[in-house]
Amino acid sequence: MASVYEVDASELVRAAAQGLKTVIKEQPDYLHYAKSGAGKERQPQDPDFWYVRSASLLRYVYTSGPVGVSRLRERYGSRKEHVMHRKHHVDAGGSAITDSLNALEKANLVKKTPKGREITPKGRSFLDKVSGELSKK
Repeated sequence: MASVYEVDASELVRAAAQGLKTVIKEQPDYLHYAKSGAGKERQPQDPDFWYVRSASLLRYVYTSGPVGVSRLRERYGSRKEHVMHRKHHVDAGGSAITDSLNALEKANLVKKTPKGREITPKGRSFLDKVSGELSKK
């Protein structure tokens, strides 16, 4: 059986997002109106943005184990265009990341510890099953 490290990350995130649709039922109401960070000009255009971001967060917590929201904001940030200045890095918005992690906690895929968020055995088996299905294809 293949692990998360042996499968292409983008394929794993897309497949895990489809699996998370059955686990996480509701999305935040503000999701279709708010930007994902100060460095973006528009809100996300992908209708499955919430599930893709949640799957990506789950994979990152799996691979980089205990991690906090501030480090995740830095990782998912982008470059902001300035008129007169060079481009600068801007952190991503924290509410979408925090709400996604809270939804993963309710689904018992991630747990909160004093060092940050860690993956649970249920979350580890979920990602291992998805990566095993991808390796068979």
